[in-house]
Amino acid sequence: MTLLERIGVDVGRRLKLEDAIAWAGANKVRHIDIQLDTGANAVNTFDAARAKGIRALLDKHEVHLGLHTLSAVNVAEYSPFLSEAVDAYMRAYIEAMPLLGAGSIVVHAGYHFTADVEMRMQAGLDRLKRMVEHAEKHKALLLLENLNKEPADAEVHYLAHTMEEWAYYYDAIDSPAFALSFTANHAHLMPDGVEGFLARIPLHRVVEVRLADCWRNGHEQHLVPGQGDFDFGDMFRRIEGAGFKGHYMNAFGTLEDMEQARHRQVEAARAAGVAA
Repeated sequence: MTLLERIGVDVGRRLKLEDAIAWAGANKVRHIDIQLDTGANAVNTFDAARAKGIRALLDKHEVHLGLHTLSAVNVAEYSPFLSEAVDAYMRAYIEAMPLLGAGSIVVHAGYHFTADVEMRMQAGLDRLKRMVEHAEKHKALLLLENLNKEPADAEVHYLAHTMEEWAYYYDAIDSPAFALSFTANHAHLMPDGVEGFLARIPLHRVVEVRLADCWRNGHEQHLVPGQGDFDFGDMFRRIEGAGFKGHYMNAFGTLEDMEQARHRQVEAARAAGVAA
């Protein structure tokens, strides 16, 4: 694929899945992400007949589908009843992946409430290990995303937003059913920056790179490219230069914003010396 074809669009909850595939085909978008949490795309609404039609649409339009779990569901949950519900939620996504013909599922490490970091991290790691075992049985692929920082004085913080926290999970899990989703704009919020993250992460385990604009060392925002100070050209130069062969995923603004930005991002990559 060309670089343009490798830059996808995170549809999220904006369209019914069938409509999202048709939209992607009409706009020559080869990669899309979808959440299966609400409305017509709720994970428990897909029967065999509907799933067969979705797989046929993916083939017809030559679209690669990724699933994206909701970061509001706390993978680091340890409370009775809630803990079992999180397991059931993640198992449902895992079982939906082969049913729908998807290629991967973005998952998260959860969040903590400041005073319970160690308990939450252990609970999240234990759950991810269980889910990886389930994914192996269903030939699914989980991608652990590095999430965003929260303000220092916030009570609630996402886990795996620092290099150390992210590595805590991926160093402990070695499986063909487990890989990484690198959100470059989240790295831009951290002192390490994209350069620091790329110097340490095992890039060969990264399947997807997620993109949005934001402000250096700022707060979580998913801005249209050009509205922040993220250097897309430099990012492409570093990642492509390191041999990355996976796909990128735009996650900001409207569907049209994300589709149109793909062309500007390719221009930025070429200006930075990337053969696109």
